[in-house]
Amino acid sequence: MEGKGESLTLPVNAPQQIEESNYISRDLSWLQFNYRVLDQARHIDRSIFDRLKFFAITASNLDEFCTIRLGSLYNYLDFGKERFDYSGLREAPFRTLLLQEIQKFIHTQHEYYLQKLKPQFEKNGFKICDYESLAAQDKNRVDQYFQRTIYPMLTPMMFDSYHTFPTLKNNRLLIGVVTKAVGDSVQHQKASFIQIPSNIQRFFEILQMDETIAFIPIEDIIKHNVHHLFRNVEVLSVNLFRINRNGDFTLEESEDIESNFLEELKRKLQTRRTGRVVRLDMLEGADPWMIRLLKIQWDLEELNIFPVPKESLLDLSGLNQIIGHKAFADKRAASKASTRPSIRAVTYPEMGQRDLFEVLKDRDILLHHPYDSMDPVIELLEKAADDPWVLSIKITIYRLAKESRVSAALLKAAENGKHVSVLFEVKARFDEENNLREAQKLQKSGCFVIYGFGALKTHTKLLLIVRREPDDRVYRYVHISSGNYNEATARLYTDIGLLTTRETYGVDVSEFFNVITGHSQPSLYRNLITSPRDMRNQLCALVRKEAENSRNGLPSGIVIKLNSIQDKEFIDALYEASQAGVKIKLIVRGMCCLRPGRKGLSDNIEVISIVGEYLEHSRIYYFHNAGNPNVYFGSADAMVRSFDRRIESLVLLEQEMLKKQVMNILRYNLRDNVNSYSMKEDGSYTIKEQNGEAPFNIHEEFYHITKEIIEDVKLF
Repeated sequence: MEGKGESLTLPVNAPQQIEESNYISRDLSWLQFNYRVLDQARHIDRSIFDRLKFFAITASNLDEFCTIRLGSLYNYLDFGKERFDYSGLREAPFRTLLLQEIQKFIHTQHEYYLQKLKPQFEKNGFKICDYESLAAQDKNRVDQYFQRTIYPMLTPMMFDSYHTFPTLKNNRLLIGVVTKAVGDSVQHQKASFIQIPSNIQRFFEILQMDETIAFIPIEDIIKHNVHHLFRNVEVLSVNLFRINRNGDFTLEESEDIESNFLEELKRKLQTRRTGRVVRLDMLEGADPWMIRLLKIQWDLEELNIFPVPKESLLDLSGLNQIIGHKAFADKRAASKASTRPSIRAVTYPEMGQRDLFEVLKDRDILLHHPYDSMDPVIELLEKAADDPWVLSIKITIYRLAKESRVSAALLKAAENGKHVSVLFEVKARFDEENNLREAQKLQKSGCFVIYGFGALKTHTKLLLIVRREPDDRVYRYVHISSGNYNEATARLYTDIGLLTTRETYGVDVSEFFNVITGHSQPSLYRNLITSPRDMRNQLCALVRKEAENSRNGLPSGIVIKLNSIQDKEFIDALYEASQAGVKIKLIVRGMCCLRPGRKGLSDNIEVISIVGEYLEHSRIYYFHNAGNPNVYFGSADAMVRSFDRRIESLVLLEQEMLKKQVMNILRYNLRDNVNSYSMKEDGSYTIKEQNGEAPFNIHEEFYHITKEIIEDVKLF
């Protein structure tokens, strides 16, 4: 444990261990993903506001990573449990390696901000100014703002022999002030802490004479007015910092701790008022006495402290105030993905011209968001809420939009006497409060609300509407999706949704809802693969079938598109298939623990990652099956948590046209040479070369999709 004399030096043989492992470290692979996001900020063809958007995303991504993944690692370290990373390293040396890599990333982040982004600000109508650079009249305005608005909200908290060390909040701008009484020696100095309230804007804004907007950081304003909070004492130093605490209280990320210890650890974590500090960002030039104090109080080593250049910013996600500023709306509009109109879905060309209930009796509809609008799904729900023939609505909810039309439709349905059942996943990370609030609202309106499923997180996305027709025939209208019932993110995330009245899907989804909400264990589904029961086994069996076909001289091939791949058993099955001669193509946006292209292990496996204007969120599994493809899509990544700790579902497509539509999604992803990165054997990534080919950007090309393009699709 830290603070107990354990060395943070990396063992000499660590690089060799990492290289020899057949797996890539999950956490190191995630950092590679964040570099690819940072790479989006380097695109000079984008507006400065879009570049800053991606840049700010890397900062919020890193906050979540440190809070959850680094926090999870400290669950092992602080409670003395063994952990072997996929790299082969034990928990202590891996902690050293991971902190070193985070240090490198943060250094790269701030270096790029200062050298490439900040110099572009003034020519785009704004600048970030420190207090000292302001003209006298602007300083006066800032000081008045401090006195009128900020000062009454601040609460200095002293730490000395009479006052305990204050509980400082996660992801909050913090100020540490060192003071002493006039006439006292420095041996009697004291520390006080100020938390900057989160409901104060990150920057104070001043419109300059030349129409440029000056943004003054809130922490700089407080620093230069701090004497108002410490009267008649000497202020020795003012230190700006920010912390990430361990937030892995669900322990979903601690996948290889045995179950009995999990329960013990949960009890210990519940006794803490806050999680332990795992990362401390400090503005350069901080008082060594303050640094020493924080290291002792929070049991930190030097590697846990991340210096931030004075010319840069603490909390780079605060740039969102500038990115979203109304004054720059015109400059953002040209490249704002969420404003682009959707196209008519290939399988629903008459959208808006014909009753959707009637269309779905004739055929299935497959929607590919954001290119195809999510409106048909929302409209089906809204129509069901008012339709006198609709008997019941069942839905799983993981993340909702603010002012959600989905929630409003469910409320209306309940008010109209429909039987409405809503499984709300209140453990959806960072959406817990919003989900709980919405769930309680629905419950009060008469909806039957189920709050999650014990220790399992409900991640599957399902909707079931039961409607009795005028002729007394009952139809089940089913929606199965890879994405959330969130109309806001549906404009920014790529996802797939199936609308159908096929009885096979209706029966499967009805059975699965009974599993989720009740006590039922159906022996077999026709078209669903579900977790936690048998998803891993069934997917591995499909992989092994491809290997068997290859060994028998039959056509074979696998193409999989995921957010992440991490489950060792599934990876091992892919390795075995590769060795049997199966060509395997993986499209993995985020972390990939599989090592591609290793001689004798994974020669036949290629991995690409697509990171661009839209967030790639769909999960697709294609198995060639000797020329009669099995094509699945749904909510599940190939991860331990997806297979063992979540309720997930994948659906097998029956209709030939829909199969081809999804196969074409894979084909286009593999063709992309604008947003695509190739993964190397060592886990690093390089931009995919165009090699003289015309640019092929899937985030543009999918807007021009036609039935004819889809008809001739082949993957192998």
